[in-house]
Amino acid sequence: MSERSVSKSREQKRWYTVLAPEQFDRQELGETLAEEPDQVVGRTITTTLGELTGDSGANNTKLTFKITDVGSDAAYTEFITYELTRDYLRSLVRRGASKVEASITVLTTDDYRIRVQPVALTTKKADRSQEKAIRRVMIDKVHAAAEERTFEAFVDAIVEGNLSSAIYGEAKLIYPLRRVEVQKLTLEARPREVAAEEEASVDVDADEVAVDADE
Repeated sequence: MSERSVSKSREQKRWYTVLAPEQFDRQELGETLAEEPDQVVGRTITTTLGELTGDSGANNTKLTFKITDVGSDAAYTEFITYELTRDYLRSLVRRGASKVEASITVLTTDDYRIRVQPVALTTKKADRSQEKAIRRVMIDKVHAAAEERTFEAFVDAIVEGNLSSAIYGEAKLIYPLRRVEVQKLTLEARPREVAAEEEASVDVDADEVAVDADE
């Protein structure tokens, strides 16, 4: 492609300012270039919590947003992933201590399905029964948090450290802990997607019942 063609193609495109959801005060996340608004929908952009809050101490947390709607010159997003950086997670691990992890899928009160992955770091090596008990606390606390929070409130509880603190407060009674973190949160399905899955499941069950009746 000639320089003139490249220049003309670029001129036909326009920049869209990518904005965070209202939950993050519609802060500007960056810009994206496209010829048509439809081309922007579905794109993702990753930033750090530190960049959003102005707190450099939070640069070990990555947030990913997905563009869901486009205005005249702005692209609007939804939050989809919270994740601690690998370097930060690696720095938490100590030789001779235990690293207890869990992966828990829950529904929030407004029917968002999310996967939560907490991690607890002990001061010394815990035995298997203690690790199992700590993991049980993680599972129970995550389920309890989801049962009383909307998706937005659940995300806030993780970003602000409230869920980690709740796990730490109970799990430290089982074995001394150095730290508890939520290493990752992922949005797996939105309410309409969850409803569609449930409807499909009901349809399948109904078909199976019909077949049994014919037999």
